[in-house]
Amino acid sequence: MNISARNIFKGTITSIAKGAVNAEVTISLTSGAPIVSTVTIGAVERLGLKKGMEASAIIKASTIILGTDLHDAKVSARNILCGTITRLIDGPVSCEVDLEIGGGETLSAVITHGSAKNLGLAEGGHACAIFKASSVIIGVE
Repeated sequence: MNISARNIFKGTITSIAKGAVNAEVTISLTSGAPIVSTVTIGAVERLGLKKGMEASAIIKASTIILGTDLHDAKVSARNILCGTITRLIDGPVSCEVDLEIGGGETLSAVITHGSAKNLGLAEGGHACAIFKASSVIIGVE
């Protein structure tokens, strides 16, 4: 199956914390960076998710928030991946930003032109991608 989401990260499930309705699943990338996803218990069972198995974390570029100075920031989003901006395509309405997050992985975000300008984003600059666990879809082979 091909999908339109451009952020597809393969990794290993390192933990599953089950609640009454949802589960928090952590997928560690080859770089060691964790991505946390919140899915239903039914999805965990239907996909046969288990600690140690390979899985993919899928994130739409439009669900990612970018920031540049997060040293003292406190946010509720579980996922924060920082890196270097490797490509920036700036348009009159939207801007596509590619961020090298380590381990040869690149994350893409689509934000407004105004936000990119306010943040002063430029190729070679530092930025952090922020996204909620509920924005992460899990895929398995």
